[in-house]
Amino acid sequence: MVSFANLLAFSLISLGIVCSPGPNMIYLISRSITQGRAAGIISLLGVMLGFVIYLFATLVGLASLFNAVPFIYELVKWAGVAYLLWLAWNSFHSKTSILTPQTLSVEPPKKLFLMGFMTNLLNPKIAILYVSLLPQFQDPAQGSLLLQGAALGLTQLIISFIVNLFIVLTASTISTWFSTRPTWQKIQRWFMGSVLTGLAGHLAFERVGK
Repeated sequence: MVSFANLLAFSLISLGIVCSPGPNMIYLISRSITQGRAAGIISLLGVMLGFVIYLFATLVGLASLFNAVPFIYELVKWAGVAYLLWLAWNSFHSKTSILTPQTLSVEPPKKLFLMGFMTNLLNPKIAILYVSLLPQFQDPAQGSLLLQGAALGLTQLIISFIVNLFIVLTASTISTWFSTRPTWQKIQRWFMGSVLTGLAGHLAFERVGK
C-alpha cells in the first residue's frame, strides 16, 4: 500500500498541478460563465473521463514496465522534476491570467461532455502527470504496483474533481474578483511557482526504490 508520506506528497503535487494554468481550467471557467453552472458540471464530467482513461492506460502499461525494469524509476523521476520546474517557470513568467474567460457558443449537453473530454484528452500536461510523476510514488516494497498506482490515481481524480467543481461553481465570482486585483494575480502566480519549485527540489533528492 502507498505510504502516508508518499500519498501526502503526491496529493500536494496534484493540487499544485490542477491549480496551475492549463486548458481545463480555462475551458471550465469560460463554459461556466458563458452557459451556466450546469453546463460547467457536464463539461467537468467529460474532463474527468479523460483523466480516467489516461490513468487506466498508465496503470496497465507501467505496472509491468517497472516490475521488469526498475531503473526506469530514475528516468521518470528526473522527467517529473523537469516537468515541475517547467510549470514553475511558466507560473513565474506568465503575463496573462487564466481567470479571464473566453467567449464560447452555447452547446447541447452531449457536445459539452465531449468537448470537456477532448479538452483533457488532448492536454499534454495530463499525459506527463501520469507517465512521469505517478510512478515515483510507487514502491515495490509496499506491495502491488498496480494497486499503489490505482490508489494514487484515485487521489488525483478526487483532488481534480473537487478543485474543478469549485471553479465551475464560482467561475463568475473568481474571474471578476481577480480581474480587478492584478496584485493578487501576481501573488497567485508567484506562490504557485514557488510551491512547484519546492516540490521539484524535494523530488530530485528522493531515492528511488526506498
